[in-house]
Amino acid sequence: MNAKETRLAVRIESFKYPDGTIALSGISFDVKSGDFAGILGSNGSGKTTLLKIMDGLIKNCNGSVLLDGADIRTLSPKEIYRKVGLVFQNPDDQLFATTVFEDVAFGPMNMGFDEAEVTRRVNAALKDVEMEGYSKKAIHNLSFGQKKRVCIAGLLAMGHEVLLLDEPTAGLDPMGEYKMMNLLTALNRERNVTIVMATHSVDLVPIFLDRLYILSKGRVARGGSPEEVFTAPDEMANVKLRLPQIAELIYKLKHEDKIPFGKVPLTVGEARREILRLVK
Repeated sequence: MNAKETRLAVRIESFKYPDGTIALSGISFDVKSGDFAGILGSNGSGKTTLLKIMDGLIKNCNGSVLLDGADIRTLSPKEIYRKVGLVFQNPDDQLFATTVFEDVAFGPMNMGFDEAEVTRRVNAALKDVEMEGYSKKAIHNLSFGQKKRVCIAGLLAMGHEVLLLDEPTAGLDPMGEYKMMNLLTALNRERNVTIVMATHSVDLVPIFLDRLYILSKGRVARGGSPEEVFTAPDEMANVKLRLPQIAELIYKLKHEDKIPFGKVPLTVGEARREILRLVK
């Protein structure tokens, strides 16, 4: 698949909750093959609802989501799940089998693959998420982060080319966050898995993601590269977010202390280079 081809074209005019509350409106963006994109928003901004619409779990919205050019609402579950799948925020909402192998094998088995192919897919998926050797492990003996990896493996075993992840780093300690993000980056860059993740963690975004959409009050307030999206602190505050911590520090040094930074860096590495430039 060409890197410039659109996998998901999202055009949501509006979506209302059963009580009449408008959850989403005026949403328009494309997810292209090979993207590692983020939907950034505070709690209650509509991130989870948007992912469920993109996965075909919610169908009664005004607008459309096209999966490889086809309206996702016209596709059968099997047609959708051969390509795209959603990892929930809490892995205990998704895992149900006794062992890791049984859980990861469930999808391929229901897709009609024979035993040998199911085993091959499970082993390959567990290797992709760095969970080799865990196939016989009981699900309830896994850590929270390991459970999240098994959820991802279950989708990869079905052949998913597009992963939608709802707060994949939620509930993890700082080291677990970076391990999860490094895993997703490897899947994206080495396996060409297209990834869209909903998150409120602004500090992780500029390090790992190449596309970003800020969701505020059910609308996409801004979209583009992290450099294009992260601007001034007051603008971020308007959407109930903040700049990455390093960017906030440099912004204050530039605008309040008049230190002549050329740009506001978003990562520690960028800040280090900019500081060394000024020192020299």
